[in-house]
Amino acid sequence: MVAVAALWRHPIKAHGRERVAMARLVAGRTFPWDRIWAVRHDRSRIDPAAPVWGPKADFLNGMKLPALAAITARLDEARAEVVLDHPQAGTLRVRPDDRDDARRLLDWLAVLCPADQPQPDAVVRLEGRGMTDTDWPSVSLLNLASNAAVGRAAGQEIAPERWRGNIWIEGAGEWAERDWIGRSLRIGGAVLAVRQPIKRCRLTEANPATGQRDIDMLKLLGDAFGAPHFGIYAEVVQGGDIRPGDAIEVLP
Repeated sequence: MVAVAALWRHPIKAHGRERVAMARLVAGRTFPWDRIWAVRHDRSRIDPAAPVWGPKADFLNGMKLPALAAITARLDEARAEVVLDHPQAGTLRVRPDDRDDARRLLDWLAVLCPADQPQPDAVVRLEGRGMTDTDWPSVSLLNLASNAAVGRAAGQEIAPERWRGNIWIEGAGEWAERDWIGRSLRIGGAVLAVRQPIKRCRLTEANPATGQRDIDMLKLLGDAFGAPHFGIYAEVVQGGDIRPGDAIEVLP
């Protein structure tokens, strides 16, 4: 049976991940509490006083700052409070919507940003959606069998956290998800329309345990599997609760 293996959210874009036991998907919205906040850098085109969606290059991210990959997160939804942990920077508890806490977050991140790289400048939030890498409200789905195939090609185990996905799938064949583009999936009480493959960036070169680059992932994906893609983006078209163990049905 093809089923949900795990659910993950990333409360602050590119800054930590957290596994969750359930998600209540809403039509036309991103994964709950996923990429709710993003950290603008000092070279960004985004106006922090009037933030809009922007590509990942406008925010601190692991393409240039691989150390960010080692951050973990724990979110208190009721307080909109995040606890971040990093092996070098230590632990920080912040409410990113609070001005003083946002400043503390920027100071904490500065330790992970070399002087010749973009520096943390402001914490921004969009109303009604997460700051995903697509200009539409996407949810990402990834296949454990495909991850295992990448690991064999790389000659090393690839931790699923490296890909920063929302919904991990088990029971499907390697790269079966590529055939789902243009189809709809029923997952638990929700229906998602699969829109496009996920084009990967250099963030995936960083080991999430160490924050150090250890593999040329884009070259590996292109050479071994034909394109620098891993996973698929989908849109929630019918809301509902999803949990690990829920069956995934490809609809006609």
